[in-house]
Amino acid sequence: MTVVLGFEGSANKIGVGIIRDGEVLSNPRRTYITPPGQGFLPSDTARHHRAVILTVLKEALEQAGLKPADIDCVAYTKGPGMGAPLVTVALVARTVAQLWGKPLLGVNHCIGHIEMGRLITNANNPTVLYVSGGNTQVIAYSERRYRIFGETIDIAVGNCLDRFARVIKISNDPSPGYNIEQMAKKGSQYVELPYTVKGMDVSFSGILSYIEEAAHKMLSSGQCTAEDLCFSLQETLFSMLVEITERAMAHCGSQEVLIVGGVGCNLRLQEMMGVMCKERGAKLFATDERFCIDNGAMIAQAGWEMFRSGQVTELEDSWITQRYRTDEVEVTWRD
Repeated sequence: MTVVLGFEGSANKIGVGIIRDGEVLSNPRRTYITPPGQGFLPSDTARHHRAVILTVLKEALEQAGLKPADIDCVAYTKGPGMGAPLVTVALVARTVAQLWGKPLLGVNHCIGHIEMGRLITNANNPTVLYVSGGNTQVIAYSERRYRIFGETIDIAVGNCLDRFARVIKISNDPSPGYNIEQMAKKGSQYVELPYTVKGMDVSFSGILSYIEEAAHKMLSSGQCTAEDLCFSLQETLFSMLVEITERAMAHCGSQEVLIVGGVGCNLRLQEMMGVMCKERGAKLFATDERFCIDNGAMIAQAGWEMFRSGQVTELEDSWITQRYRTDEVEVTWRD
């Protein structure tokens, strides 16, 4: 049996997970939460991670009932992500691997999400919609790579939602996206917003600029409520994502969709994607917040796949990178 320990800390979540042959043994995490109206800065986020990472590691081992000797490999997020938090986590992973005498593995964050989604849902060969605070991509596997069929050309969908939450001073606890989702359920009036799909790609910065400017005017004049704006923003953004996902499915002849990443927990996005899948006779796969949101187990799972196919990262190659494309990784563990 192969047991892999995974460290994740590319953004405001710090997680340590342990996987043994497809079984999640433990997956504790902590979130750095800032006051309403504020985002999280790399240096502050790294400070938060430094303060709690060893506690989370201890929790992961205790929950799994394992000792360092039982671990076969230590995996960590190599990128993409925020520089300072990534460095913090890589440093701990490197140190732990050397202290325990274990091989090290640098994992692509996006591939961690995909492999975790495949494990939990048992999706065979899905078209993947990866949506989070830092990434928005439509991906499909072909010839030992996860190929990007479409993506955002500016900001990620989660970043668009988070920044709108700041404009109307929504709480960041547990996350701005979750709070927008709850407010949107109470919205009834649809406010028309720019809809920007360019071929297979999407653009969210124009919608954000438009709604940022319009929000204060419309709210102060009583034209609509904050709930109406949350509802309208979600409907517009998610329609764009469903459109490009359907186009990728048609191109690949795919009958499966897998939604991964933090925004993938959104039940309205899952509902809209489900309608499209039903019309095409396709199946939708999604996970809940335990595995959608950044976590250590997803890095452990991707690390498990990589380690079993013979990959390891030498110490001198164990750096991090803020830019690390999904299609840069050779997928040696799939046919």
